[in-house]
Amino acid sequence: MAERDGARHLARLMARGCDFLGSDCAIMGGAMTWVSERTLVSAISNAGGFGVLACGAMEPGRLGEEIRATRARTARPFGVNLIVMHPRLDELVETVIAESVSHVVLAGGLPPARALSRLRDAGAKVLAFAPTVAIARKLVRAGVHALIVEGTEAGGHIGPVATQVLAQEILPALAEVVPVFVAGGIGHGAMIAAYLEMGAAGVQLGTRFVCARESIAHPDFKRAFIRAAARDAVASVQLDPRFPVIPVRALKNRASETFMRFQAETIDRVARGELTEEQGRLAIEHYWAGALRRAVIDGDVENGSLMAGQSVGMVRREQDAATIIAELLDEAARHLERTEPACPA
Repeated sequence: MAERDGARHLARLMARGCDFLGSDCAIMGGAMTWVSERTLVSAISNAGGFGVLACGAMEPGRLGEEIRATRARTARPFGVNLIVMHPRLDELVETVIAESVSHVVLAGGLPPARALSRLRDAGAKVLAFAPTVAIARKLVRAGVHALIVEGTEAGGHIGPVATQVLAQEILPALAEVVPVFVAGGIGHGAMIAAYLEMGAAGVQLGTRFVCARESIAHPDFKRAFIRAAARDAVASVQLDPRFPVIPVRALKNRASETFMRFQAETIDRVARGELTEEQGRLAIEHYWAGALRRAVIDGDVENGSLMAGQSVGMVRREQDAATIIAELLDEAARHLERTEPACPA
């Protein structure tokens, strides 16, 4: 009875997020380039969650193929993540519209007004990332349907503020205005329950799904996640403000150490006049090109990029996507049952 009460409470807390996503539970799969493709995305959706395809650097034709291949594997809703800095963003928007994608996540910066209005006019539900309260309010005024609050504990490109702080700032201010999904550092159902109780409509997890059996990530990539502790997922360091480095959280390896040396050598070459500042910036910016694919697909875990959130310490084994979701839901329900006040006699 107790567990059923916790599950019912969880269902009530997730109802708004489930209604928005069209899924059985309000757990979104974070869009991870090379990892969040047709196989994993369809598995998450088939398990009752909400899978999200990572467009990354795909061209429009390739994205259309991936959407159709995903739809062939699931009849459940899923979304597509588009990077707003993509040079062919307008064409990608037209692609998701032509493929009748129900939900689009715009990432990597403030969504251009033309893309947002085109998606809205076509009937797509648009989600965007809010790294501050001010930007969250701006996004709501611009017309996004839902927000994703992602903190610095997340894997990949990150902002400077912790998830818990952002959630405390944004949920009280906007959770009643639009659905808000919380992301970054979530690896256990108790944390899902806590954010739901704070007013979140749902959550987004990426790192926990890297080691799903349906994930196409190379076995060595998965093994690196299973061996890692939270402290191993570190943010990249910028040595000189003249040469900006967009912070990325990944597991420490030979490549991350080499990147530090490469920055120092490049800055020294600029100082000696061998490179202009612009050439130096471009060299540092392009250092990681192809590094994520080398790790995820080729399994080069020493020279590739092992993008991972700090929740990697809670990734202990390879599991089916459905098992991961079931575990998270069970943990959340048990937490709610433990924390519910006792009924009066």
